[in-house]
Amino acid sequence: MKRIGVLTSGGDCSGINATLKAIVEEAYKNNIRVTGFLEGYNGLVNDLAIELTPMQVSGILQRGGTILMTSRCEEFMQESGFNKALKTLKEEEIEGLIVIGGDGSLRGAKKLVEAGVLCVGIPESIDNDIYGTDMALGVDTALNIITNAIDIIRDTASSHKRAFVIETMGRESGYLALMSAMASGAEAVLIPEIDYDIDSIMQRLKLEHERGRKYSIIVIAEGVKKTQEVAEKLKVEAEFDTRLTILGHIQRGGNPSVFDRTLGMRMGIRAVQSIINKKSSVIGLQGNDLKNVPFDVVFSNKKVFNDMMLEFARLKSR
Repeated sequence: MKRIGVLTSGGDCSGINATLKAIVEEAYKNNIRVTGFLEGYNGLVNDLAIELTPMQVSGILQRGGTILMTSRCEEFMQESGFNKALKTLKEEEIEGLIVIGGDGSLRGAKKLVEAGVLCVGIPESIDNDIYGTDMALGVDTALNIITNAIDIIRDTASSHKRAFVIETMGRESGYLALMSAMASGAEAVLIPEIDYDIDSIMQRLKLEHERGRKYSIIVIAEGVKKTQEVAEKLKVEAEFDTRLTILGHIQRGGNPSVFDRTLGMRMGIRAVQSIINKKSSVIGLQGNDLKNVPFDVVFSNKKVFNDMMLEFARLKSR
C-alpha cells in the first residue's frame, strides 16, 4: 500500500487534529503517504487534495477544530457527485480512505464501502449518539466546557438568588445535557429521550425555594425546544428571578481534553492499521479497548442510555 486518504466531515469538535497527527505519523511509519481532502466530502467531489506529512501535522495536537476544514456536502449524496468522488479517489491513487465524522459522515463512508472502496470511519460527535462506541471523539471536551460553564453560572446564581436555564447542544440526543446536569448537580434536566412534566418541575423548584434553596439550575437539550417556555414559567409561576443562557458553539471548540487527545491518537493509529489489514469498519471504543465495528452493525442499532442514566433523567424531569 502506497497512499491513503483522510477527510473530516460534518460538525467539528476538539480532538480531530490529534487524530490527524496520529494517522499521518502511523502511515509514514509504514511507508504510506497521506492525502488530505479539504472541506469533507466536498473535497472528494471537487478534488481538493493536499499532501499531509509529519512536518505539516507537527504542533497541531493541542488545537481544536480541524486543519482540513469541514462541511456538509449534499452533492456527494447525489449520483453525479458520488461518481465524481469515486473518480477523485481513483485519480489520486487512494487505496484506502479514513473518514472522521458523525452519523451522516459515516453513512457516506458506508456508501463508499458498498461501492468497493476500502474505508474506515472514526466517530466524532459531541452528541455521543453513534452506536458501537462508548465515547465518540470530542464528547469529553464538550462536557468539560459545559460543566465548567455551569459551575461558573452557579456562582452568579447563588450570589443573586436566581434561577438559570442553560441550553446545551443536542437536537436529537440529550447526552450532553444529561451528563453535564449529573456532573454539575443541576436541579432539573430536560432531554428529548425522556417525557417531562414542566408543571411538576415548577412546583418542585418552588417548594424547594420556599424551604430555603436560594437558586436553581435547569439544563435543557436544544432538541426539547422548550428553553424559552421553561424560563418564562420559572419567572412567572415559580417567581424566580430567571436568566437564560444558550451555550451555543462554545461547546464545539477549545483545546481538547487529555481524554480526547489520547482517544483521537489511538483511533487514528487503529484506523491506519485497519486500512493496512483491509478491514472496512468503524473504530469503536468499548470499555478500554478499540474494536472494528462493521458499518451494518453501527447503522442497524440505536444507541440508548443505560438504566442508571435513565433513572437520573426521570428523577430530574419531574
